[in-house]
Parts: sequence; structure tokens; C-alpha cells
Amino acid sequence: MGRLFKLLKNGNKSAFLAAIVNTIIAIIKGGTYIYTGNVAMFAETMHSLGDAANQFFVFIGSALSKRGATNRFPNGFGRLVHLVLLGAVIIVGIMSFETIKEGFSHIFHPTESTGFVINVAVLGAAVVLEGFVLFKAMREIMHDVGDTTSGFAVFFKSFGHLPKAKPATKLVFMEDLVATAGGILAIVAIVISHFTPFHQAEGIASIIIGLMMFFVVGKVFLDNAAGVLGEADEEMEDKIGELVLRDPEVIDVVEVVVIKEGEELHVELEVEVDPALTVAQADDIKDRLEEKILQEKGVTDVTIEFDEDDGVQRWKKQNPTEKSEE
Repeated sequence: MGRLFKLLKNGNKSAFLAAIVNTIIAIIKGGTYIYTGNVAMFAETMHSLGDAANQFFVFIGSALSKRGATNRFPNGFGRLVHLVLLGAVIIVGIMSFETIKEGFSHIFHPTESTGFVINVAVLGAAVVLEGFVLFKAMREIMHDVGDTTSGFAVFFKSFGHLPKAKPATKLVFMEDLVATAGGILAIVAIVISHFTPFHQAEGIASIIIGLMMFFVVGKVFLDNAAGVLGEADEEMEDKIGELVLRDPEVIDVVEVVVIKEGEELHVELEVEVDPALTVAQADDIKDRLEEKILQEKGVTDVTIEFDEDDGVQRWKKQNPTEKSEE
């Protein structure tokens, strides 16, 4: 049990915070829906319930993926977070379907809901809380990529860094972005329905919110299906290739493979060296390269193979101009 708690301490903090906040929001929204019967509030309740369950699973998965390798699983548990996320999207998918179905029902059979003030107040408070969690996720994205930007600029830069963020952080960001936008949309629909005879606005809002949830489901599924299969990090491959080629005793880089295992990167490298080198000299090169590569963010293990120089340059060397520009 102590080992489990130790692993949980390393879970994704943004996911944990989001799970707690969305659970509280879902309870408040659910109570408000029961009291007012507002279909837009129902959509938001389903959304918050789905997000809370999803983000809780994400937190557990991100924590368990930190477990070290065992004899049975020599590559570790890095991909576990992707499997958990694939399971979690099923929950959101079910909630999305129910939200859309309820929206269509309200369009064809519109009813006037009550509790205008309480609906707007609850949704307004939820938007503020979800916006806070969204900003925390943005800060987490900046931390994942090593960007020290602070202040309002984080809002814009986080979108550009999103593809490089950890899977769990990326999911929290997308879900709370949709949740914040959905809350604003629900408020607009309630206002329209209250001040005009167009009560179908709440049903339309419910359908749009459900479709946004489906978008998150699709995006998360595709990203994590690639993670389960073992996706290559091409940007890191180029970076490591250039790093290795700077070593004075490395003649050429034959191949660099960087596989993402959850939040970890596994590097396989084949280089060409002078065939006249002794085993001891080759071992020194291996140790030197491993030390440099392991300093790169996210790299947890390195496998290096040596081959004799064949006189054919495979890896494109940077010219002096490019190096000076860096």
C-alpha cells in the first residue's frame, strides 16, 4: 500500500486537481438540474461527470506508468498511461451520446425551464473554476516543454506547445478548454431561452456541447492509440543525431530511433567509428554518449550499437553557418 501511495505522489497534478474540481462542479450542476430541469444544465452535468471520471483515471494511469521495469515487463510501464486514456475516452463518449440525445429531445419537445438566476450563477461559477484549471493545465504544458514564460503570454504559447505536452496534461487541457467554452455556450442558451420564446436554444447548446465532447474523444483516441503502438519522436531523433555527431570519435550516425513510452523516451542508436579502436576505447565512447543523451529531457534509457566506418556519410552534418546561427 505504501508503494502505491508513493507512485500516486508522482501522478499528473493537473489531472488530480481537475478531477477534484470537476467532481465538485458536477455535484452542484446535477443538483441544479434536478431543481430547474434545464437541459443545458443537464448537458453541463454530463460533461463535468465525464471529465471528472476521465481525469481521475488519467491521474491513476500517469502515476502507475512511473513504475520501474520488472522481469515480466522489462520495458517498464510507460505505455500504461495510453491504455488508461483509451479506456477513459469510452466514459466521455457515453456522456457525449447522452448529451446529444437529450438535446435533440428538447428541440422536438421544447419546455420552459425555471431557475434562471440559479442556472446562470452556477454556470458562471463553473466557468470560473474550469478556467482556473485550464490555466493550471497551460502552466503545466509550459513546464513540460521547459518554457519559463509567465503571465498572460502563457495563454497563447500553450497552444503552440500542446503537441509536445505529456499525454495526461494534453487531455486535461483539451477537456477543460471544451468545458469552459461549453459553460459559456450554455449560459448564452439559457439567456436566449429566458428572454425569448426560442426555448430550443438550450437543446441546440446541448448538442453542440456533446459534439465538442466527441471531438475530444476522437483526438484523445488517435493520440493514445499511436502511443500504445509506440510512436517515434522525430524531433528528438534529429536532435540526438546532431548531438552524437559532434563527438570527435563518431564518424557517422547510421540510425537513431526514439520511441515514446508514455512520458518517457527510449533511445536506440547505431553509429560508425574507426575499426581500429580497441574495445576499451569503444566502451569509453559509449559511456560518453550515454551520459550526454540521458541529459536530454524525458530520456530514460539508451541502447548504442557500433559499426565500422563504411566511407558513406548517411547523417547530414550541419555546416558551420548553421552552427553559428544556433
